[in-house]
Amino acid sequence: MMIKTAEFVSPRHPDKICDFIADSILDAYLLGDKESRVAVEVMGGHKLITVNGEVTSNVSPDLEKIVKGIVGENFKVIINLSKQSQEIAHGVDTGGAGDQGIMKGYATSFTPNMMPLEYDLARELCMKVYEKYPYDGKTQVTLDGDKIKTVVVSFQNTKNNELLSLVKRIVAEDLSTEALPGVEYLINPAGEWVEGGFDADTGLSGRKIIIDNYGPEIPVGGGSFSGKDYTKVDRSGAYMARKIAVDFIKKGLAKEAYVKLAYAIGKPEPVMAVAILDGKEIEIDNYDLTPGGIRKSLDLENIKFAEVSQWGHFGRDFNWDK
Repeated sequence: MMIKTAEFVSPRHPDKICDFIADSILDAYLLGDKESRVAVEVMGGHKLITVNGEVTSNVSPDLEKIVKGIVGENFKVIINLSKQSQEIAHGVDTGGAGDQGIMKGYATSFTPNMMPLEYDLARELCMKVYEKYPYDGKTQVTLDGDKIKTVVVSFQNTKNNELLSLVKRIVAEDLSTEALPGVEYLINPAGEWVEGGFDADTGLSGRKIIIDNYGPEIPVGGGSFSGKDYTKVDRSGAYMARKIAVDFIKKGLAKEAYVKLAYAIGKPEPVMAVAILDGKEIEIDNYDLTPGGIRKSLDLENIKFAEVSQWGHFGRDFNWDK
């Protein structure tokens, strides 16, 4: 049997709060100007939030109000934004990609939402625990084949015996696979904890790349998502790669599909567009893979990116999952 492990974090984890802030800022610009160029990074922790990056837009939303509405009035907010460089803008204005990069997409027929099982279980467990304990927390699930072998759960403001009881019930009743006899439960293995979130740690947007994608078993291109508009193919290209992989699975053309895209800055068409279907590589030639084409195909103008930033970007019935 193959051993696989995936983890997940709650929306109150410091890194995911930063992702949510970054995409809330992106949404605010796009609400007033759909052509806004946004690339923001957020770092937070210990009563300080820093927003840095490049924005070119016809609107000026109150970013400090947005940030404090998320983290609280007792945070100091530093905002340091400049316009997108003219050299980059020249290539993007003509429909080109906002940067070079490699994007990966994946889908499998093994689960209903076409996501890796270990990833899906770690996410589902985290969501269920978060319903009762809406705090900073992490889950981790190890599979032996398709059976649960080890479960790790660390959540703020919990009692070990109560959390263990909840986790066992979720594993027995709610998760979409069985546990091995004698499954190991590691509940708050470093001890119970009440100090979490930005009080205990700093966070950074774009740091949970593997959780945002498919878990550690599936290769990713390396680019982060949150705080970026559609011209940044790190994000839009990755969404399109997932869409193409899903299409192959839904058409019954493969049990497992990997999609690989690559772009050059300022160029609209990808320099690589291939799919690997059950181990056989083919070229992709029947999709509009320009940034503008992806925007239209996935209806990115009507996406609220802050909603996407929590609980993973794939396998949640967004346009690129359909």
